[in-house]
Amino acid sequence: MDMTSRMTSHFDDAVDAFRSSARELAPALAAGVDLLFGALTNNARILACGNGGSAADAQHFIAELVGRFERDRLPLAGIALNTDTSIMTAVGNDYGFNAVFERQVTALGQPGDILVAITTSGNSPNVIRAIEAAHERDMQVIALTGKGGGQISALLYETDIHLCVPHDRTMRIQEVHILLLHALCDGIDALLLGDPL
Repeated sequence: MDMTSRMTSHFDDAVDAFRSSARELAPALAAGVDLLFGALTNNARILACGNGGSAADAQHFIAELVGRFERDRLPLAGIALNTDTSIMTAVGNDYGFNAVFERQVTALGQPGDILVAITTSGNSPNVIRAIEAAHERDMQVIALTGKGGGQISALLYETDIHLCVPHDRTMRIQEVHILLLHALCDGIDALLLGDPL
């Protein structure tokens, strides 16, 4: 096995994944920026959730909103639903792990808020239930998926936004997801602060 060639192939595959995602997702990504900006400027909040690497992405995204992205600005209202271990373990213990995000969306979500739901497969039961709870609360959803979108494809409304990475490999999907989240942050800041380019 030529390990150097194997490592080089990761870069080549990632570049292909980014290029195909740019072609397919740029319009929906721009619509996602508008949706988030509209919510934030109307005193709504962004709730985000995911499992594993997607949980880290949800937390990272909310940190960019509440803290800062590339420029100083006022903090923006966001909550990562996978960060409170007491809620996660209490709800998981009492209602099952599939309810850990749903219960929080029901408790915290208000009409006009946005749920950013992240799952590489589109089939995570607890993320699916969070989306259903968001719809019950008259919230819109931005779903980040891959592998064709899974079950979530059929759950989303026309007013929701689906950013489905056109790839089947989890690592590539996750790499594109972080770019999508950074692009959303950049778009929000451009609308709030002006385009510095």
